[in-house]
Amino acid sequence: MRVIGVAEYGGPEALRPFDVPERHAGPGQVRVRVHAAAVNPTDTFVRNGARARHQRKDPPPYVPGMDAAGVVDEVGAGTDTDLAVGDRVMAVVVPDGAHGAYSESLVLPAESVVRAPSGADHAAAATLPMNGLTARLALDVLDLRPGQTIAVTGAAGAFGGYVVQLAKADGLRVVADAAPRDERLVADLGADVVVPRGADVARRIREAVPEGVDALADGAVLDAAVSGAVRDGGGIATVRGYDGAGDSAAAERGVSYHPVLVVRYARERARLDRLRQQAEDGVVTLRVARTLPAEEAPEAHRLLEAGGVRGRLVLTF
Repeated sequence: MRVIGVAEYGGPEALRPFDVPERHAGPGQVRVRVHAAAVNPTDTFVRNGARARHQRKDPPPYVPGMDAAGVVDEVGAGTDTDLAVGDRVMAVVVPDGAHGAYSESLVLPAESVVRAPSGADHAAAATLPMNGLTARLALDVLDLRPGQTIAVTGAAGAFGGYVVQLAKADGLRVVADAAPRDERLVADLGADVVVPRGADVARRIREAVPEGVDALADGAVLDAAVSGAVRDGGGIATVRGYDGAGDSAAAERGVSYHPVLVVRYARERARLDRLRQQAEDGVVTLRVARTLPAEEAPEAHRLLEAGGVRGRLVLTF
């Protein structure tokens, strides 16, 4: 079975094909013949050594990838699922050693796999699970009521875009940032107010909402730099583990930080299936920036790290 991964950490060029033993589904599992895997910023951490301490328990290759779409080709004995061989599916993947979405075949917990949205091809379906669930988790931990206001940084990105759309579906008012070329995109995603992105985006959000927003989802990874946009007692969801350490001004105002890690929702099948339904209903938009053959994973990582990608790059198998 072919996977794309690394034996030695490095730049995009470190990614290459490997052959690993075929796996079979056991109890509680399904096997998916993967046709598409989205490329996310977190994938670079598997490749560049940022997760080396966690990975050293396993031998290489280390295989990235948290989003997959394909076809069920095996259901483990006794598995409680309505999925059957031949179903088109999408899945969220928690990478571990040689287990990652950049694979021809994946064995996954049945709770991590749902049918793909009808009308979506494999590439489009692969863009939804990880970022969609992370966006859902961010909104859930912030726990806002309809009519309250959330700000979103990095709103043109995959995570940020899903937060905008899901927040609107939840009845929230959305203030979002955008570069000039992305203003129309972010407005079309549903943002009520669009402000210029940048290091001082907190000031611009405050100009739009003088009392401060009720909460903020920080897709741009600005961390403490955005806390000034949030009202006293509000909350901030972060995506790279920042917990507010060192932001004494926010602590004094009762602003709380909520690091969100998708592993918490990796087996929340009902939430993933709700995202499928919302994609079918047009509530969320599946955005594919470009597809590349799996062997071109190094180029996909180069494009991702160069910045400016809107939607997701997707590897095809």
